[in-house]
Amino acid sequence: MEKLNKIAVLGALVLALLAPLGEGRAQAPDSLVSFDRDQITIETAAGGSHVFEVELAITPEQRSQGLMFRHSMPADAGMLFLFERSEQRAMWMKNTLIPLDMLFIDEGGVIVRIHARSVPFSLQAIASGQPVIAVLELNAGTSARLSIKPGDRVLHGAFESGS
Repeated sequence: MEKLNKIAVLGALVLALLAPLGEGRAQAPDSLVSFDRDQITIETAAGGSHVFEVELAITPEQRSQGLMFRHSMPADAGMLFLFERSEQRAMWMKNTLIPLDMLFIDEGGVIVRIHARSVPFSLQAIASGQPVIAVLELNAGTSARLSIKPGDRVLHGAFESGS
């Protein structure tokens, strides 16, 4: 009987210790916003050309939700956050389950900063460092794998460089 009590107490202790872990996990709301899709091309200084199928986050609701609650994303996919004007931006990973590379883009479509391998669920602000008009989120490691660097150009109709 004493052994059963020790097991019960130990089990209760384990449950009590694990309970807070569940509180920090994202649970998708009943309704999520939808996104239009488009293609972008990233041209690298080394001569590479990489095409991605992206979802466009244009409205405040879309930008607020972003890639939250997603369990995965295809290797050639991403999300392009477009803003009305160029200014300093900061992103975070609240409720985002997958690690991401964040590419900060100026009005001409030039990548000015890359924050690689952002940490899921982190509330740390990831700053652009200078005024940008867009942020492209790709799967973590994509920038390194494809040798995408600051100074490379994103081709899309939203930028002065066009498509």
